[in-house]
Amino acid sequence: MSYCLQCGHKTKKEIPTDDTKLRQVCPQCGYIHYENPKVICGALVIWQEKVLLCKRAIEPRYGYWTLPAGYMELGETMAQGAQRETLEEAEAVVNLEQLYCLYDVPHIGQIYSVFKGTLENGKFGAGIETLESRLFSEDEIPWDELAFPSVKSTLQHYFNDRKTLSFPLHLQTIEQ
Repeated sequence: MSYCLQCGHKTKKEIPTDDTKLRQVCPQCGYIHYENPKVICGALVIWQEKVLLCKRAIEPRYGYWTLPAGYMELGETMAQGAQRETLEEAEAVVNLEQLYCLYDVPHIGQIYSVFKGTLENGKFGAGIETLESRLFSEDEIPWDELAFPSVKSTLQHYFNDRKTLSFPLHLQTIEQ
């Protein structure tokens, strides 16, 4: 942030009074620009023992498989964000059951929330950010073609938890 969001004056990096972190501060009006983590909302969508994955049509990781997910919007809950992203990316309606995985990704300032749910009526497609969508059984998962560590971890948790039919909330930090 090079310019103040309040008055447009050029900002400078400094540690504000009573703070401990370097921030962009406006020397003109005193506004402090705080940069906070972004929240990613997604869904592990299940249909008849298979999981729905989308092949990315955007960077980063173009052409790799992922869960339908994206940035949370202002004015929506994490669950609403997961449902919206599933509709946008996979043209699918997901009936959410529970918050399933939370990932802290501090090196890029993100938090991933993944809900577990079922695909409504087995219908899905490919939105504009998706090359193709597909249902995969455990033995069909393209493990070497998954876009992000959070996707791999979520799928591993699911296939392990499915053996016991117990699906606890998983909290994990993904390091660089």
